[in-house]
Amino acid sequence: MNLIKRVLAIATFALLTLTGCSSINTPSADGITYLKDSLTVITATGYSIVSIQPGKTHDQKVLQAMRASKLDAYRELSEQLYGLQIDSSTTLRDIVQTDSHLEASVSGLVRGAKVVRTYPLSKNVYATEMMLDTKLLYRLYEIRGML
Repeated sequence: MNLIKRVLAIATFALLTLTGCSSINTPSADGITYLKDSLTVITATGYSIVSIQPGKTHDQKVLQAMRASKLDAYRELSEQLYGLQIDSSTTLRDIVQTDSHLEASVSGLVRGAKVVRTYPLSKNVYATEMMLDTKLLYRLYEIRGML
C-alpha cells in the first residue's frame, strides 16, 4: 500500500508540474499536498495492423488487432504516467561505429482507464482511444483510504 501511495504521489506531482498550479490544496495524512483542481484527463491512442495478426479468418485477425491496439493504448498511458526507461549502447572500433543498441521499456499499473472508442483507420489498421481522468482516480484512492 505504501508503494501505491508513493507511485500515485509521483504521478500526481508529474501531472501537476505539467498542468500548472491551483489555489485549492488538499493536505493528506502522509504530509503531501495534492492540488486536486490541477488534475487533468490523459488520453492515449494505440494502433495495430490487421494483416500481421494470428488467426485463420479475417474476423479473427480483426479481433486480435482490436485487442493489440487496446494494449498499445495502455502502453502509451503507462509511458505518460511513469515515463520511459531508455537503455542504449554504442560500440566503436578504431573510431568507427560498429554497433549500436537502443532498448526502451515501461512498467506500471494503470487503473481507471476507459476505452473511448475502437475503430478501423483503414482496411488494415485498427485504433483504440483511451482516457484516464486523474480527478476520478484521485477520488477513488481517496475513498479507499489510500491517500
